[in-house]
Amino acid sequence: MAQRKGAAASPPRRDETRWGVRKRSTAVAVGVVAVALLVGGVILLVLLHTSLVTSTDSTARQKALDVIAEMEDVDVEDARAYITDTAHAGQFVQLLDSTGYVVIASDPEVANAPLSAQRPALGQTMVQDVSSLPSIGDNDDYHIVTVGARTGTMVYSVVVAQAAQIQADAISTVAWFMLGATPLLLLTVAVSVWLLVGRSLRQVERIRGQVARINSERLDGRVDVPSTNDEIQALALTMNMMLDRLQASDSEQRRFVSDASHELRSPLATLKAGVEIAATDPTGAMWLQMKDVLAEETERMSYLVEDLLTLAKANDGGLKVEPEDVDLDDVLDQEIRRLRSTSRHRISVELVPARIRGDARRLAQVLRNVLDNADRHALSRIDVDLRPAGNQVIITVDNDGDPIPEADRNRIFERFVRLDGSRSREGGGSGLGLAIAAGIVAAHHGTIRSTDAPPGHCRFEIALPAPDPLPPSEPAALSPRTARRHGAQGSVRS
Repeated sequence: MAQRKGAAASPPRRDETRWGVRKRSTAVAVGVVAVALLVGGVILLVLLHTSLVTSTDSTARQKALDVIAEMEDVDVEDARAYITDTAHAGQFVQLLDSTGYVVIASDPEVANAPLSAQRPALGQTMVQDVSSLPSIGDNDDYHIVTVGARTGTMVYSVVVAQAAQIQADAISTVAWFMLGATPLLLLTVAVSVWLLVGRSLRQVERIRGQVARINSERLDGRVDVPSTNDEIQALALTMNMMLDRLQASDSEQRRFVSDASHELRSPLATLKAGVEIAATDPTGAMWLQMKDVLAEETERMSYLVEDLLTLAKANDGGLKVEPEDVDLDDVLDQEIRRLRSTSRHRISVELVPARIRGDARRLAQVLRNVLDNADRHALSRIDVDLRPAGNQVIITVDNDGDPIPEADRNRIFERFVRLDGSRSREGGGSGLGLAIAAGIVAAHHGTIRSTDAPPGHCRFEIALPAPDPLPPSEPAALSPRTARRHGAQGSVRS
């Protein structure tokens, strides 16, 4: 019967899936070892064969040279004693005259017929390999070396037949040993890899099972960390760190949604009520009375949404910063001029020319938020200072309001945080300004913090990285406005 349309296909059975890590690892390990054994065995047999052939040839040649040396020192008859006395199994020696007659033989079995038909010239060496010696009925392999020699006026041939069967026997023995040991070694490798990988995968499977039980309703779960000091332990630690980040992100997201909805509910409720009230008045007079309130709430909600979008980009790493050379003192001076036009407080400023790499528009937003925050909470005075300090440029904004409690100095840079009644919506703050400032400063690789001013008042300190200083022969150029403001003094107080 055809599968019912729309029904989900059943998952493949375990035996229908491809090999798992355990089987693949075992198969690969066995394959690699088998190939290594094959290549190594072939190389070993070739080297062994070469070594045995070289040894056999060297032994035969040395024997021939020793016989020739005896013939030159004494006469041929006296060399007979040397040949017979040094004879041993697996080696036959003959001394042939120019006609091929066997003058001397190391063994009576080879005294009747020459072992080789080769007749090298005086001082020449000839070599041949034979599979048997028919003259003595021996079917073993032999390596024959024939060297031409002279004693007096007579020319002889020294023939040495060295048994080579031992080469074949040794190579055959080694080959059969390797052939017999290879399956046992491969089986050992397969069992070892199977057990080792299985043991490792059991820990991975346990971690997988623990992670599978963690969902959006149970983000506080964590995996067990084995004390193995290996990659499995590193995996478990990484999984736990990832779960920590996910839990923190989920909590932050839930709080953000809750706070954002709470912040938006008030202007939306005002707008809704205003529209409903205005709609009930057919004369339109109520609309004229409500329009300023509705416009103010609309503008407030627009600013809030814009702040939320800016903060979301900063937290997601998507805040776009366009770095360029910025005269930070000029940017700060503009924001101070703006603040003076609206503030009722005394504002004291001390600026030193400072140029950094950054986004002037975003930096102006940081300074505006910090200055507006100081203006809301100051009692009568705001002090602003800008100065270079090593490889940084430091901006301090002091106000004579109460300092922020030390326990809350990190919290104030979180979203929608208001520490007391003065930090309320009616006071003009949405609770996002300092969070936005912190995000923009972080995007510029700087820091912002709250601390105490020397008289015990409230201080905000912004530290931004300064570019590498120019050599004395290449001073940084000031902008025309900065040059006019500072003149030759290098700083300004107002």
